[in-house]
Amino acid sequence: MTSFIRRFAVVSALFVALAILPQHAFAADQSGPVRATKDMAVTANHYATEAAMEILRKGGNAVDAAVAAQMVLGLVEPQSSGVGGGAFMMYYDAPDAPNVAPEITSYEGREVAPKAAGPDLFFVDGKPGSFFQVGIGGRAVGVPGAMKMLAMAHKDHGLLDWGDLFQPAIKLAEDGFVVSERLHNELQRFRNFARGEKFKAYFYDADGRPRPTGYVLKNPAYAETLKLLAAKGVEPLYSGKLAQEIVDAVHDTPLPKGLLTLDDMKNYHAHKTAPLCLPYHKWKVCGPQLPTSGGVTVLETLGILRNLNLDAEKDNPAKRVHLVSEALKLAYADRNYYLGDPNFVKAPVQGLLNPTYLRDRAKLIDPNTTIAKAEPGTPPEIHGWNFAPDQADEGPSTSHFSITDQWGNAVSMTTTVQGPFGSQLMVGGFILNNQLTDFSFNPEKDGKPVANRVEGGKHPLSSMAPMLVMDGKNQLHLIVGSPGGRTIIAYVAEAIVGSLDYGWNIQQAVSAPHYMARGKTLVVEQGSAIAHYVDQFQAMGTELDERSYDSGLHAIEIDYDGPGRVLWGGVDPRREGTAMGDNE
Repeated sequence: MTSFIRRFAVVSALFVALAILPQHAFAADQSGPVRATKDMAVTANHYATEAAMEILRKGGNAVDAAVAAQMVLGLVEPQSSGVGGGAFMMYYDAPDAPNVAPEITSYEGREVAPKAAGPDLFFVDGKPGSFFQVGIGGRAVGVPGAMKMLAMAHKDHGLLDWGDLFQPAIKLAEDGFVVSERLHNELQRFRNFARGEKFKAYFYDADGRPRPTGYVLKNPAYAETLKLLAAKGVEPLYSGKLAQEIVDAVHDTPLPKGLLTLDDMKNYHAHKTAPLCLPYHKWKVCGPQLPTSGGVTVLETLGILRNLNLDAEKDNPAKRVHLVSEALKLAYADRNYYLGDPNFVKAPVQGLLNPTYLRDRAKLIDPNTTIAKAEPGTPPEIHGWNFAPDQADEGPSTSHFSITDQWGNAVSMTTTVQGPFGSQLMVGGFILNNQLTDFSFNPEKDGKPVANRVEGGKHPLSSMAPMLVMDGKNQLHLIVGSPGGRTIIAYVAEAIVGSLDYGWNIQQAVSAPHYMARGKTLVVEQGSAIAHYVDQFQAMGTELDERSYDSGLHAIEIDYDGPGRVLWGGVDPRREGTAMGDNE
């Protein structure tokens, strides 16, 4: 088994937890956040940040800037997101008068399985295949949803003409962008797994070498796609020329073929809902609804922590680590057992966030002993549940950006093509997702169906968690989210707790070390000073291990200075993102 495959196998086996230490306990990023007073964009790549700011400076709002940022990310960070993928967005519509409550809308553009897909979609020789047997090629391609979601949000809130929002990405695709060190390294790491012919021709030279750092890479096919979408809207992607090309690519490939049809493309719908919100001390934290588990699981974690006294352990870093990791362990147990596409699974979301249930879950946490194996609870109004726990994994190749405009509107958006470079199938200069690998490959366990098994027309469960935090006056205080597969939930919870509970500035909060719990083992980010507390953890029955983490937290913290705002941008040092903003 290669080290790359081993890495995926290890990740799929882990329950996620996090721990946050007082500032003195580890080497947090001390560079400080970026400051502005008018508007701000924080994205995973400087080209995308610049595109978002260009739109904001032209009078566009946060949704306008989000469209521009996504079009550029699909070009310069293609391993993570793009036109061929899906997304979740939280939109904060700032009040235009005093004493008027803001509106928050959750937009969902999650990919969907073809109608013909069944529980055995990922079977090979009568049993579930491996990620690399089924994740590359057409079999794992779902109907992409990001573009319909963005079009819906723009219709609801956008200020600038739709076509204008594509111009920064069109110019960059025609003129070329400079290949970053991160993109080059991803291509180098992925070199032995490169299978798609168009994929290899675009990203590698004739000798199979990846485009080097500093190489100016042009994508005229992507420019033509963007011109079409700018002029015609998103329908060509779902019922026109591009839709047919996507279906053809999924079927006409030497790699595993898929089931996607033109009817699947035509029948796709993005959705918008009210957000999920939960009080957390003096704050209100809001996130997206299912089919992402990110919103409910982050909120359940915070709801459990609300019943624990973290402040009492401010002088005991190991104990804080223990309490937070145990809370996440319990929330993940519920996530894996109860959650799935709400059109197929009647998940007990409100029960999982019920105050009494959260208090009961908190009582399971012993401050001196680790939970060897976290079991799902029994939330209110759940009867006759007959599902088995989900064991599906999620690729970490996702992206997140946070944007706020001059009027105070804001976007928190997490966007993905699933595994690194998705399916490797390319159409119109962009990569198609392999998002269906977020389903459980094994449809049942111990004779019971898995809630997240493959079914036709179903959304795979996600962990994406774009979040918004309001203060006691119902003013927006925090915009945050991250990539990272299942660990997204831990990363985002970490940033929120670091900011709200420990009073860190937002740069320290997104730079803080990450932690993952697997039974009695706490897997610590390499280089973290948490290892200094090994004796205390061992006394609680916890063993420590180390590994690297690939979060991409991009966040904005908002303070209020009289009638104005002060914006602070935090950029995850583990990736290549940037924060930019203007002053009044």
